[in-house]
Parts: sequence; structure tokens; C-alpha cells
Amino acid sequence: MWTSTQYRNLVRGSAWYDLIVTAAFATPWSFAALHGVLTALSQALDLHGDLPSFEPVHLLMANLLGSVVCVWAVLRIRDPQQVYGRYDAVARFLFAAWQAYALAHGASSLLVGFLVFELAWGIAQVLPVKSPSVSGLPRLAQ
Repeated sequence: MWTSTQYRNLVRGSAWYDLIVTAAFATPWSFAALHGVLTALSQALDLHGDLPSFEPVHLLMANLLGSVVCVWAVLRIRDPQQVYGRYDAVARFLFAAWQAYALAHGASSLLVGFLVFELAWGIAQVLPVKSPSVSGLPRLAQ
């Protein structure tokens, strides 16, 4: 169970994680560099699965994802509200579901690391938060 302050720090921490991990997805040039690094890493580790080259529409989708996630991250860094943490948890479970789907259909095993973090941040953000009651005794917040 989180205190209100701990939960705000959790929401902010998950947002910093998102910003760091997805910033390179936001532009075609940074994504091309990231894709090259991930491809080399996958080959060096001889990982199972495919990390295909990207066509323009794939690149567009990656850039849209990166742009939206970065904006969402900055919002949560600047204003780490509990409701944002709850919405973020739902988004993380959706991302995890699609990552698991991709893995099941031959995506690179590099995705496993991202999947673990999505689940960890999602689980952490759905845990209860204590909030003070009028009487001064703690109560569970919704």
C-alpha cells in the first residue's frame, strides 16, 4: 500500500522511465539510430525472433507512439496525480498484452525486457493508496 506522497513519486518515476525509453521513438532520425542499436544488440546476443526493417508507415506508427508517450510522460512528471497513475496502469497492461502478442508471433526476444517493465509499473500503479480521513485515521483511497 502506498502513501499519497509515495504514489506521486511512483507516477513521476514511471513517467521518467517512459520519457527515457521512448524519446528515441519520437523522430524518424532518432528511431533509425535506435533501431540500428537494437538490431545489433539482438544479433550480438543471438536472440530469438525478428526485428524487421521499417517501411515508412511502420516508422510513422513508431513516431506517433513515441510522440504521444513522451507528451503523456511530461504531463505525469509535471503533475503526478493519482488518477493519471491509474490510467497509466491500464495503458501499461494494454501495452503488455500487445507485446506478449507480438512475442507469440515471432517478435524479437528483446521485447521481453520491455514487457517485464510494463507489467511491473502497471502492477505498482494499481496497488491501493492510503489517504488521510477526516478523523486522522488512514483510509483507502479509490
